[in-house]
Amino acid sequence: MPDLLLELRSEEIPARMQRRAAEDLKKLVTDALVERGFLYEGAKAFATPRRLALHVAGLPARGEAVREERRGPRVGAPEAAVQGFLKSAGLASLDQATTVTDPKKGEFYLAVIERPGRETLDVLAEILPGIIKSFPWPKSMRWGAASAQPGSLRWVRPLQSIVATFGPETETPEVVPFSVDGITAGTVTSGHRFLAPEPFEVRRFDDYVQALERADVILDADRRKDIILHDAKDLAFARGLDLVEDEGLLEEVAGLVERPVVLMGSFEERFLEIPAEAIRATIRANQKCFVLRKSGSDELAPAFVLVSNLIASDGGVAITAGNERVVRARLSDARFFWETDKATKLEDRLPKLDSIVFHEKLGTQGERVARIAALAKEIAPLVGADPALAERAARLAKADLVTEMVGEFPELQGLMGRKYAALQGEHPTVAAAIEEHYKPVGPSDRVPTDPVSIAVALADKLDTLVGFWAIDEKPTGSKDPYALRRAALGVIRVVIERSLRLSLASLLKGRFASGSDERTADLLAFFADRLKVYLRDQGARHDLIDAVFALPGQDDLLLVVRRVEALGEFLSTDDGKNLLAGYKRAANILRIEEKKDGRAYDEAPDAALAASGQPEERALAEALAAARQEASAAVAAEDFAGAMRALSRLRAPVDAFFEKVTVNADDPALRKNRLLLLNALRAATREVADFSRIEG
Repeated sequence: MPDLLLELRSEEIPARMQRRAAEDLKKLVTDALVERGFLYEGAKAFATPRRLALHVAGLPARGEAVREERRGPRVGAPEAAVQGFLKSAGLASLDQATTVTDPKKGEFYLAVIERPGRETLDVLAEILPGIIKSFPWPKSMRWGAASAQPGSLRWVRPLQSIVATFGPETETPEVVPFSVDGITAGTVTSGHRFLAPEPFEVRRFDDYVQALERADVILDADRRKDIILHDAKDLAFARGLDLVEDEGLLEEVAGLVERPVVLMGSFEERFLEIPAEAIRATIRANQKCFVLRKSGSDELAPAFVLVSNLIASDGGVAITAGNERVVRARLSDARFFWETDKATKLEDRLPKLDSIVFHEKLGTQGERVARIAALAKEIAPLVGADPALAERAARLAKADLVTEMVGEFPELQGLMGRKYAALQGEHPTVAAAIEEHYKPVGPSDRVPTDPVSIAVALADKLDTLVGFWAIDEKPTGSKDPYALRRAALGVIRVVIERSLRLSLASLLKGRFASGSDERTADLLAFFADRLKVYLRDQGARHDLIDAVFALPGQDDLLLVVRRVEALGEFLSTDDGKNLLAGYKRAANILRIEEKKDGRAYDEAPDAALAASGQPEERALAEALAAARQEASAAVAAEDFAGAMRALSRLRAPVDAFFEKVTVNADDPALRKNRLLLLNALRAATREVADFSRIEG
């Protein structure tokens, strides 16, 4: 089967865009082929700093012929309908159509459309130019004289050449005949910009990969990552050091080089006085280098690993020396920031927060800190924290934002605040909370454990949510510029993973200047949606979450989770499944009869009338009264498993009732009371959840 080789070579593609671009290229090309009926055996895309490449294996040389029958209007239909049919079917006149008789609908026109299979090469020449011209780069540019023309090619960086070949392994592949803005597809590419810039010809994918290797280009980004990581570890081991691994940096560096060469540089011991995190941030951000630590220790070593894109004639001595000069200068800056910041207490920096606008409608950082401190003090007793320490930690939590170090490296916010607080003699829990109140930042980030940190973390996130809800800046669709979904999920994770009992409604009550009840309800609904996402990720059924949230007053997230868990366990049993089936049957009967009668059967049944009826009727009435009372008491005691056990005892009397008792009895009073019994079943189950929301 023939293969497609496509290479789009350009100036340097930003590392952060490469992997996504490769996947986009694969999806766009393969989707376009499949839409046209061309299936394939496999496809893989690649990216280097200067090229995107795609290999599609196992394409047919020619598409299959298509025969389609298209039904038209009835014979004698209006002329407009007939003409529309002819146009859509590609027919010149009705003479090219046939008539078919339908026993029910009479005679109608039928067009038989036959399309011969197309050459795959022609189809590729048709689809590839459009994909290239509309490629979804996050940012793109025009260049050269053609850039003045409307509709000219846009690419992430100037596109220099296109390789596009198609054919089987046993024959010389053909060039896919197309061009884009004067760049004609061919078989010529070039290798490494400095090590092998001479052009060379390629025909098929296997030859292409080998030719690139000879031209000092390693096509596969994952292989470049493996080389960098392996060589860096070996180099560190040889010096008695350990590499501090950094997956994000490794991914970025692999996107900066086509032929990685790993080298080691060093810096003076005196710079190790700077906090390790600041050293790492400095070397990582400015030089894209990895830091090292002393073997078997968490202490950093005065050395770093750099990755060059050159095989230097001097073994990398000059490259290493150049990087060392820059690292030394950057670490000198970091040391200056560290020494300068230590000279001023965090508390003395607080007035500066009053001049920093947090949001034009929500005031300054100083005003926000005051709100967080008050809320943290209020939350503290609820989570077992000292209110005074929680308030103190909240007051200092944002002070490091105006330090020199955080100004240079924003990713160190919180961490530097903790170090400055510890140096200045703050209580250890206060210092820890300054760093930890941002947590959890993402789904894999840990949740704070110290009660003071928990109080400040919750206060910070709740203040953010309340503030943006108050000014109607809520997330819409995929847009969430203020990371409010992350803030809500952070609250949820802290509450659930630390088993906290909190009433969100109580915490939010009165915090909105206007429309408090409405905004509080809307924000609680947002928490409910985020909790659904969280629980679904944990494997919970979405319908069970809906069933619990449908009950009023579900603002204690921990209890919601426990109730969902108990409901899930109950419905996995035979008793639970059969009771749900009985509930569904009762609910359907009620819905039909209430609609027919134009009334709701929502009052209590007549116990005496039920007692005088059939034995199954009497047994159900007694079981419902006992189960509802027992379930209600269990829920009040937060014993949700006990509530489910109480409901499980309804299975047998419900089954017997439906088997032996006719609900729509001839006696109106008896019929009404039996419908009220079914409503009592509906009411009993609502003690634990709204069973109407449960699927199955």
